[in-house]
Amino acid sequence: MNRFQANICLLCATLCWSAEVLVYACIPDGVAGSATVCVTSLGGSALLLVPFWRRVAAGLREGGRRLLLAGLGLALLNVVYSLHFIAGLRVFESTESVFVNCLGMVVMPIVLLAMRRRVAPETWLSVALVGAGVVLALVPAFRAEQARGLFMIGVGSALYALSVVLLADFVRKYDPVAVVVLRKGLMGVYSLALWYAADPRLFAGLPASRTLFAGWTVYAFFAVALAQTLNVFAVRRVPAENATAIGSLKLVFTLLLGVLLPAGLITRIELSPRVLVGAAFVVAGSLVQIVRFDGNRKESPA
Repeated sequence: MNRFQANICLLCATLCWSAEVLVYACIPDGVAGSATVCVTSLGGSALLLVPFWRRVAAGLREGGRRLLLAGLGLALLNVVYSLHFIAGLRVFESTESVFVNCLGMVVMPIVLLAMRRRVAPETWLSVALVGAGVVLALVPAFRAEQARGLFMIGVGSALYALSVVLLADFVRKYDPVAVVVLRKGLMGVYSLALWYAADPRLFAGLPASRTLFAGWTVYAFFAVALAQTLNVFAVRRVPAENATAIGSLKLVFTLLLGVLLPAGLITRIELSPRVLVGAAFVVAGSLVQIVRFDGNRKESPA
């Protein structure tokens, strides 16, 4: 797989993740967020384990204790940043929320510098453009009561960027399929504990809804099993900054879904000139990071 192919895989994964707005519309308000994370994580992990159990078993034997510790850490990071995003996004409108989700790219250089890693010039330019797009979309309508939510999302974005860097490191050392199955399975276990703390009845406390379980099934297959597999193989071949930049393009897919799909499925999004200009800056910033202008698409084997 060369760099171009890896970027295509990441783009396909981002498209799958953008469909989460449809899944969330299927979830009744009374269902805990930890329940969704638990069921979809365990379900997606099981879907991968069925055809790849021999490979996963071999990967776990080879990786041993270090792989287990890596999976525990990655799963915990994933759960913690997800909770920060869920808490922070509650104070933003639907249009604003798609922009604050791009903050992972903005804080990526800070995370890289904290880990004593080089930050390329194109990454700084990418951050400037994506940051400008977020500011254009948020500042005119920003309210004081949203400051706490923005702080929560900022912390979540830093943890997300850290998890992307660590994931890229781990899938170069260990079997990618074993990493994703272990990571998502442990996420399910962590979320199960949180779900039990919120509602000890667990499944008995859920509404009898075919739509809910259909949404969970779709999410487990596309957003967890398929997208996560594409993601872990792709990040072996490209820098972590690329993965985060392409993840920012989720904004484009979500905006399109918010405009084209009926209001009964998702919250409608109004494409004002400010939103369009902000989105254009985010796309430009992502392309600066993704596109190679030297014509070299090949990556050294992982």
